[in-house]
Amino acid sequence: MPRGKCLGWAWPPHPPLSFPGALGGVEAPGEAAAAVRALSARLLGLVADPARDPDPSVYLALRLAGDHDLRGEKRYLARLQDAFQHRYGRSVQAALRPHAAPHSHPQQDAVATEHTTAEAEWPETGRLALYLLGLRATCPPLEPGPQRSLVTWLKYYLEEDWAGSRQHGQPLTSYYQYSLGVLALCVHRKRVREEVIRRLLAAEHHGRFGHAGGSAMDTEAVAALAFACLERERTVGARLAAELRAAVRRVRRRMVEAQGRDGFFGNVYSTPWAMQVFIATDACRMQPAYGRAMAALLENLDAFTTAATAAQALPVLHGRSYLDIASMRCREELDTLTPLSPELPPELPGNVTVRLVVECPEPWCPQHQLYDRPVPAPAGASLLDVLRAAAAQGPHNFMFDTQDTPQGPFLSRVLGLEARQQKRSYWQLLTAPSTSLQMGVADYRPHDGETLILRLSEW
Repeated sequence: MPRGKCLGWAWPPHPPLSFPGALGGVEAPGEAAAAVRALSARLLGLVADPARDPDPSVYLALRLAGDHDLRGEKRYLARLQDAFQHRYGRSVQAALRPHAAPHSHPQQDAVATEHTTAEAEWPETGRLALYLLGLRATCPPLEPGPQRSLVTWLKYYLEEDWAGSRQHGQPLTSYYQYSLGVLALCVHRKRVREEVIRRLLAAEHHGRFGHAGGSAMDTEAVAALAFACLERERTVGARLAAELRAAVRRVRRRMVEAQGRDGFFGNVYSTPWAMQVFIATDACRMQPAYGRAMAALLENLDAFTTAATAAQALPVLHGRSYLDIASMRCREELDTLTPLSPELPPELPGNVTVRLVVECPEPWCPQHQLYDRPVPAPAGASLLDVLRAAAAQGPHNFMFDTQDTPQGPFLSRVLGLEARQQKRSYWQLLTAPSTSLQMGVADYRPHDGETLILRLSEW
């Protein structure tokens, strides 16, 4: 697959090559090119571990790269297909038949069964959308039959997801996942109902993409990608297309205004999503904010230590967005990438002491602060190690549970209080006084004397 059109480290780009709409460039400056290639190789090394659940966003990053390990990608795709076949091997109608209402009627748009949201499985909108995007990026192209069933599932999820708006005023999962669902349907060139599109447009227009923890740069970016795709594919009328273009311009303008002095849009992890918008709308060459963001990203590649975060960064480092999937052509691909085994963090001598605080706001908890204790741990320990040390030290009975996800352990319960998607709650990780951590419990490594806060929050 030729280089993407917005390679910041091969700036400025040169005239178009064989990839539809892509721009080639001179060989990248040595250090940047080597660093990006090393990040791709490290991602390959991380996904080689069979103990890790397969993640469709990782497969997407591998497919959008300029260099490949084709046999490794094929093995990873097989693992993804096994995982998704287990859940989506049946049609929507067959899977939901026991819950069907006795007098339901087929609906032309998506599903033929009516049932209550409580009876259905919780929507997996975002993960299924990413899987469909990954299937579209596969070479050689896969048989379309199984994908049609998955598209029906995704349409069903989009309707179930929106059922949450009757209670919460927004999707059951999130606008982020809902936007991914619309984007995946568009990339597969499936018509999206105007009502579904207008739900997202209204959310953008009324500023509903934020959440209790702050702004949501990544959500705005994914919604803008969906808008740009819908307008580009010309499956909507002229009036709606004009509204989509205007929404993309508004999102892009807000991103430029929000760019920090460090060059990031939001933070280091939301920046790649924002950069995809500039790539997808051909604004990367004329917008200085994009160049500043690329420079900041290249200076902070060591922040992308997990498979999930590396997969987030790699597409834009190769000058590509998820919209490029729609124009991919299966040609001979470079097959010279070899995996790098992940490096274990160095063992540091001595210990650190971390102050651990657990907070739960009203009305959930009359007592706002539930735990506040110093916790000794070995130097270089992760936050997860600190939590384990707190649970072991007693006699204050600190307890916690985690849930395994493709992105790593997710903190699900602390002191008996469970974070539940259905209740739109999560355990927010902060360093005092109020800086949100941008890494998971298994990746963040506290320093001596730091105060870490686990706060039950709404989103």
